[in-house]
Amino acid sequence: MTALKKMGQGMRTVASDIAQGFFEITHNGFALLGLIVAFAVITMTARPDLREAGEVKLMAWLQERRVEMLGPQPEAEVEVVDRPMASDPKDLPKQQAAVAYWLSKKYRVAPEPLSALVAEAYDIGRRAKLDPTLILAVMAIESGFNPFAQSSVGAQGLMQVMTKVHTDKYENVGGHLAAFDPMTNLRVGVKVLQECISRAGSIEGGLRYYVGAANIEDDGGYAGKVIAEHVRLQQVANGRSASIATPRPAPAQAVGPIPVVAPAKPAPTQDEKVAGLY
Repeated sequence: MTALKKMGQGMRTVASDIAQGFFEITHNGFALLGLIVAFAVITMTARPDLREAGEVKLMAWLQERRVEMLGPQPEAEVEVVDRPMASDPKDLPKQQAAVAYWLSKKYRVAPEPLSALVAEAYDIGRRAKLDPTLILAVMAIESGFNPFAQSSVGAQGLMQVMTKVHTDKYENVGGHLAAFDPMTNLRVGVKVLQECISRAGSIEGGLRYYVGAANIEDDGGYAGKVIAEHVRLQQVANGRSASIATPRPAPAQAVGPIPVVAPAKPAPTQDEKVAGLY
């Protein structure tokens, strides 16, 4: 019994010495943290299941700390586009391919990105109940298929949408900078065009609203240009030929060659007559 008592006292003494030594070594908080991390790494290396559980808990803790420090953050914005920016015209239906090749040749734009725009115009036109060739005609007249075009009054992108006026339409698709994304600009432009036509009650009136000339007498020929291009695109889509060159106005008056007239000879003097020179 005495032996067991002495053994217990010895073990308590050893444990006390170990604990004292441990705390003396790790009295610094950083040293203690280092030991804990080291033990954790060894344990997680040996036990993958514990490592995965630890990673999940750590990420959850970090997210909670982030919310505490920064407050709730807005959700990530919706992806702007889920379609490719270019495609092979040969993969398009015959009608769309013809339109893409014609526009490519006329506006000197690569057929691949134009093919993607044509396909999108046909798709969104069907859903919006608008003729896709009208959508493409507006795009052609507005920007000549330059996605980075910007007017002096702030109209931007392929459809030259007034971004500051239609900010609400860009809120869920990436914000105002999405105006320079071709597909997003096309979609927003179609919404604006659809609203304008609905408001005016006709395509021509809607185009005047679209260009901002609804309340003035002269729209600068804008509606006529779009409608003329629309007609040409319809011809191409229906398999008929259409001129690529845009007709130019004839000159006001043709001017013919001006005849050259010799100057009149002066009348002879009396002396010249007497001398027989005349």
